[in-house]
Amino acid sequence: MTILCVRFQLPPTDEAALPQLLGLLEEFTPVVEALPPDGALVDLRGAERYFGRDAVELAAVIRVRSLALYGVDCMIGAGPGPMLARMALRDARPGVTSAVSADAVREFIEEKPVSALPGVGTATARTLCEYGLDTLGRVAAAPLSTVQRLVGAKAGRDLHEKANGIDRGRVVPNAVSRSLATERPFTRDELDPDRHRRALLSAAEDLGTRLRALDKVCAGLTLTVRYADRSSTTRTRTLKEPTAHSAVLTRTAYDMYEALGLQRARVRALTLRAESLRPAEHSSYQLTFDPVDEKVRRIEEVADRARAKFGPRAVMPGALAA
Repeated sequence: MTILCVRFQLPPTDEAALPQLLGLLEEFTPVVEALPPDGALVDLRGAERYFGRDAVELAAVIRVRSLALYGVDCMIGAGPGPMLARMALRDARPGVTSAVSADAVREFIEEKPVSALPGVGTATARTLCEYGLDTLGRVAAAPLSTVQRLVGAKAGRDLHEKANGIDRGRVVPNAVSRSLATERPFTRDELDPDRHRRALLSAAEDLGTRLRALDKVCAGLTLTVRYADRSSTTRTRTLKEPTAHSAVLTRTAYDMYEALGLQRARVRALTLRAESLRPAEHSSYQLTFDPVDEKVRRIEEVADRARAKFGPRAVMPGALAA
């Protein structure tokens, strides 16, 4: 076990926390890959030799330092590769590292549903299940040609390798991108899709307002859905053009939510994060000559002036969509 997948239990709106926590991880190894909004992959191959401790022992030290220095707990999965560390994280709990050793990989993954494999979306999982390949063990046992006919040649080979425990991924050091986030928690685990959509509308309007106040635009949007069992699903989409337009952010958030195909999911919180921020003056948007779109943009300008003069509650959430 040389790779850790760490998820910090921090408020998504705390913009300064993740870079500081990444700095903590870099005290152990320079090979750290940020996974916004709240996680990272850590390659400890050199650290194990340097500190004379294995990955699980180092994970315990990381957890203690995170709590002591920043008051932030974390969940950690450990495995011989990034894919297996991510999968192990799903079984982790605060205070307990979920670890998969190299000689227990087959046993660990064979009973997992195909949807547990990172990169397998709802549509791919549905296709595989329709043909009885509902677990990774069954996918691994199926002929490669069969899997390729179902999901395509390249994707089929990649899926078949991963189902057999072959993890060719690596940790790529990067810097956390400049971003803004907003969270919409529910007072109770929420099943109603209409309430989910209203929360997304409110979050997208909040992001748009904050971006315009900072004279920034974003090039991507990330949606994180947190469930009652503490698991989560994260999807990121690149926008057609950088924007701070609330209507575009809302449509993109709705599209990502619908693509998840949630069926009576007990949702605890929804988080939207605007990624890859850049100055608005360095960007432009394609004129649509759509009078409705132009009207919405003018209303946004008026609403922004009202908020600046009378405070953030001057315009009720959802008013621009009415």
